[in-house]
Amino acid sequence: MALFQKAPRNQEEADAYGPLDVSPAEVLDYDEERWYKEIYRGDVPQLTIRAIVVGSLLGFLLAFTNLYIGLKTGWGLGVAITACIVSYALWGGLRKLGVVKTQMTILETNCMQSAASSAGYATGGTMVSAIAALLMLSATPQNPGGEHLPWLVLSLWTLFLGALGTVLAIPMKRNMINQEKLRFPSGTAAAVTLQSLYSRGSDAAKKARVLLWSALAASIFPFLIELQLLTSQVKDEVTGAFITVRGAIMPGDSKLFDWLPALGSHVVDGKTVHNQPSDWTLVMDHNPVMIAAGALVGMRVATWMLLGGLALAYVLGPMGALAEWTNTAGQVVHATSEPWKAWKEIGIWFGVPIMVVSGLLSFALQWRTIGRALKGLRNVGGGSNLVKETEVPLPWFAWGTVFSGAGVILVAHMYFEIPFFYGILGVALTFILGLVACRATGESDITPVGAMGKLMQLTYGILIPQSTTANLMTASITASSAGSAADLLNDLKSGYLLGANPRRQFMAQFIGIFSGTVATVTGFYLLVPDATALLGEGTSAPKFPAPSAQAWKAVAEVFRDGLANLHPMHQQAILWGLGVGVLIVALEQLLPKFREVLPSATGIGLGMILPFQYPLSMFLGALIAWFWTKRSPKSGEAYIVPLAAGIIAGVSIMGVIVAVLNNLVFT
Repeated sequence: MALFQKAPRNQEEADAYGPLDVSPAEVLDYDEERWYKEIYRGDVPQLTIRAIVVGSLLGFLLAFTNLYIGLKTGWGLGVAITACIVSYALWGGLRKLGVVKTQMTILETNCMQSAASSAGYATGGTMVSAIAALLMLSATPQNPGGEHLPWLVLSLWTLFLGALGTVLAIPMKRNMINQEKLRFPSGTAAAVTLQSLYSRGSDAAKKARVLLWSALAASIFPFLIELQLLTSQVKDEVTGAFITVRGAIMPGDSKLFDWLPALGSHVVDGKTVHNQPSDWTLVMDHNPVMIAAGALVGMRVATWMLLGGLALAYVLGPMGALAEWTNTAGQVVHATSEPWKAWKEIGIWFGVPIMVVSGLLSFALQWRTIGRALKGLRNVGGGSNLVKETEVPLPWFAWGTVFSGAGVILVAHMYFEIPFFYGILGVALTFILGLVACRATGESDITPVGAMGKLMQLTYGILIPQSTTANLMTASITASSAGSAADLLNDLKSGYLLGANPRRQFMAQFIGIFSGTVATVTGFYLLVPDATALLGEGTSAPKFPAPSAQAWKAVAEVFRDGLANLHPMHQQAILWGLGVGVLIVALEQLLPKFREVLPSATGIGLGMILPFQYPLSMFLGALIAWFWTKRSPKSGEAYIVPLAAGIIAGVSIMGVIVAVLNNLVFT
């Protein structure tokens, strides 16, 4: 069976390959035998050159979106549905203009979204976590910008991790999707979206217009608040010479809340100055990207993020400013040295333990899921000739794991100085933990990537406690690969519900890794020229606070330095955070019906480790989405996602362009 196929030659032929009469919701309950008889459509064009080209290009652009929003919030946004809407509308427009002869078939678009999803989502996880944390750890007082990894090393690491995660999903697919019929909610939603696009094209066109216009409108903001277009002369206080300083047309934030009271004081030029709310980062961000992210995150998490940020500014931060400690060098230090640093000096030691312990406990409480995942390995292989011809062959898994795993182990040893044995152990553990993460995704739509990474950090923190590099990069193997595997299974679920050939869809997913690697590596260097973009400079909040990376960095530092070398209040904050995390999980287990009104561990934790303007913007976005849905449920359900996705895409893609201009032109 040839993998690649020819696209339909004319529209009549394309129309013959329309969507099934059976809805994806009905297919969910079909067993494997019935699926092959009634749903499988092996003759429909799906893996075509045009599907791969469009998917790779869209994924390339959407990779910038996920990198941008991941460095801002720590979240990764699924891009499959966005890619489907944009591709359908784009191809329809090209057909009307006479540029192309036929619309893509529904299964071509499904293959396209696999390539786009792989490029735009599965390759960026390590960039916003371990790689960003490593860059921050390389910063010193003498070199505040830190040191980037070489381009070749970062590219190979990203490529091998993406490939490893993709091939690890092969033995899981048939058991979880064909036989156990796990829901994989995001994959099911993508299938429903595709079915509706091809059944009601006008709805797709409306959503695409909303996405396009919101992206165009939002793309103005990076030009206004980030492009270093203006110049001014400022006198250097040390030398007395005038130097040229560049700035944007509009400030990135405004001090709207300085009429409110604030606690504490700080020293400026030897004088004590009472704090303003803006000193605690209580400002209004002018970038709409976090408002859009909040609309997608929802009210529960966003509300607790806001409350966590307020608790940092009015309780924990001021307490840290008063807490003195004489370290081993005889220096008197405070748990919070300056109010604008509270989120990374004291907030991180309270917020990260909340997220870590809640993630690990929630994962442990899924022991039934873990058992089913390991048990399911017994059902791999077998079946009729048709099954063997359509499913991804197990030798692909074996050889793919050997080559990609060997690549990961070699890079880990040669550049990160991780012994071969520990690299092999990391890949082996990744398969087991990835298996569990994929099952959790299939059952709940939550991929516990954070918990996977923290488990590996704890493991290697014990095995190689002195090496923060080994701690971060071994955890990166598991977290990134588990995310890639879960992403593939979501896409394969979408294809399964539409009758796609899984082997061809796997190839589309695998090909997407390459454009995704180029996009995420290039985007990371452009958006984060040095560590100050992640840590901030002077009194300025960082452009990208990278909360996931902050959490990874904190765990690695604890193992490197030991708890005894932390400020006593930081030690207390860790214990408080662990206790709060346990309490939140206990409440969720005891009161599952009230989960929506219970505290969110993710929300409180992120509120503590982000400058306040980000939780505030996300709360505003969630509030707008909630109000819209209450007033008009139908339009809210239809347009909130494309509107928010458009804003994020417009800001992030244009943000990369502005970064290029700032680095190459306005220097």
